[in-house]
Amino acid sequence: MSSRVVPVTVKGVMPTVNGCAVFLGNDDKAYVIYVDHSVGNAISMALNGVKKERPLTHDLMTSLLLGLEAKISRIIINDVQESTFFARIFVEMENEVAKKILELDARPSDSIVLSLQNDVPIFTTEEVFNSVDDMSPILERVLKEQSDQNKD
Repeated sequence: MSSRVVPVTVKGVMPTVNGCAVFLGNDDKAYVIYVDHSVGNAISMALNGVKKERPLTHDLMTSLLLGLEAKISRIIINDVQESTFFARIFVEMENEVAKKILELDARPSDSIVLSLQNDVPIFTTEEVFNSVDDMSPILERVLKEQSDQNKD
């Protein structure tokens, strides 16, 4: 696997019949990862800076890392197999003795929430980015429809 990556951001989160469509991309292309409703909601809340009354699982993970003086440095969507995406979370810890980097296998949906909560970049490997369909036209149409509905 190549270590070349493409920076992406969350371009939109749209509800679907079975969950949510999360659009990731850059100025050249957007692609979709489908997630369940609960994680789609967590992504939307993180995007919009919504404060929760009680901590959710992702909040707990962020608090745990903070307590351990560790931080997430980046997220990489590193593989896709039969429409299932895979991700890696990179966690860094450093003390007076050494610096340690931990690479964790994770669901992209959880990785996205943590990246938004911790303001860290999201990347996609070039292989994944080049293999997925460009959903930019669909994203633009949906965003326009939402904008038109908000005007009414």
